[in-house]
Amino acid sequence: MKLLITRNLPEAVLDAARAEFDATVRDDTRPMTSEEAASALRDYDAILPTLGDAFRAPAFDAAPGARCKILANFGVGYNHIDVAAARAAGIEVTNTPGAVTDATADIAMALILMSARRAGEGERLVRSGKWEGWHPTQMLGLHVTGKTLGIVGMGRIGKAIAQRCHFGFGMEIVYYNRSPRSSLDLPARQLEKLTDVMAEADIVVVAVPGGPTTHHLIGAEELSAMRPHAHLVNISRGDVVNEAALIAALNERRIGGAGLDVYEFEPEVPEALRRLDNVVLLPHLGTAALEVRTAMGMMAVDNLRAFARGEPPPNRV
Repeated sequence: MKLLITRNLPEAVLDAARAEFDATVRDDTRPMTSEEAASALRDYDAILPTLGDAFRAPAFDAAPGARCKILANFGVGYNHIDVAAARAAGIEVTNTPGAVTDATADIAMALILMSARRAGEGERLVRSGKWEGWHPTQMLGLHVTGKTLGIVGMGRIGKAIAQRCHFGFGMEIVYYNRSPRSSLDLPARQLEKLTDVMAEADIVVVAVPGGPTTHHLIGAEELSAMRPHAHLVNISRGDVVNEAALIAALNERRIGGAGLDVYEFEPEVPEALRRLDNVVLLPHLGTAALEVRTAMGMMAVDNLRAFARGEPPPNRV
């Protein structure tokens, strides 16, 4: 089978793919355009795509009778793939759940602490050479221990964040989820309305999947419900948060701060956001650990291997 890997991956993953398939690695770090995606659908038996690759309806429309029969996505999120259009074209779609959970939860913790304790701002001060030394009221931030954490989306990642915050920092947990959750293995209260979570929490972490149903889930109304000292952390998808509304809230100091690993028009980050001191900005580091990216890649190869053998892929979307 001819396999296209749309972005360079860890060597162990490439070795595993080459051992099973006639694998080609695309020599470009940018996401595939719709035209590139359509061409790949016509030319390859299998594709291993990832974040941002434009496998949406126009790509499938431009590749009728596509040669490709499986998209083995590298990543748990697949909002860049129109799954219904893929299935209509007879193409299987898989992803890599589980492998990303702990790493993404860890980044959420980093952003919680960096935003609440003004760590990014403090590092910039030291690097600027303008730090005059310690004094009792310098850069006072929000104490994290014992605060209330609000989680928007209590899936695998949301639960992992809740565990870290409750057992590690003694935080009370409230959350909003589309369906009732049980067996969280920790005390947590599910609130009926999203705005109730926003209003009650000192720190809100957004951990929902991307896609049309969560686009701008956090907008001006939700941000206005937050307390003036509260912080918003987003480790889901950038367009889950209305970026313009967040910039306005931060500019007007209506919330205490924010920590972002993702952006609405990624990789574009508005200058209006970059100039703010009360927001921490990371370059989508959620799963950026070699062990994690290798595990994700191996899971994608496992999905491809099963499909090639006529077996059900382990992680069918």
